[in-house]
Amino acid sequence: MLKLYGSARTRASLVAWYLEELGQPYESVAVDMAAGEHRQPTFLSLNPFGKVPALVDDAFTLWESGAILLYLAEKFGELQTPQDRAIAAQWVLFANATLGPGLFVEANRAKEAPRLLGSLNTLLSQREYLVSDRLSVSDVAVGSYLAYVPMFFPDFDLSPYPAVQDYIRRLTQRPAYQQSIGRR
Repeated sequence: MLKLYGSARTRASLVAWYLEELGQPYESVAVDMAAGEHRQPTFLSLNPFGKVPALVDDAFTLWESGAILLYLAEKFGELQTPQDRAIAAQWVLFANATLGPGLFVEANRAKEAPRLLGSLNTLLSQREYLVSDRLSVSDVAVGSYLAYVPMFFPDFDLSPYPAVQDYIRRLTQRPAYQQSIGRR
């Protein structure tokens, strides 16, 4: 059985969301960050950098939320072709390397947020999901960051981006989202 190590309000939540979307059973292992469990030898044997999430799949261990998402997408059949893998990697890397820092690093937000959200708004006004007509690993990666904006920055005005607002609403109403991120 898959074991997902993490704690509330960390990127482990988005991995849990994807596992719920996939309908895959997993054991959630809480890591008490406040008590420093992530810096103890037991956890450092899973991730030498002491960060969550970490995923254990039998004898295979993986850390970094984006890598875990791509692994799960590959393992459970979402990614069938090299093009599927490349597009998923494009969106997961965009989420972690561009969107996250653009929205959550205060020094970047004023300049980057309008550009990033404007482009996403244009794209999402043309389709319901990022890649296809159904939710994919790309939506979990990007959508989790977008859904965190109202949580962490309640005064951030998303009204200029109605398609992004609709997208966030669609994603956060999904049962799998509610089972993972929504309950934390």
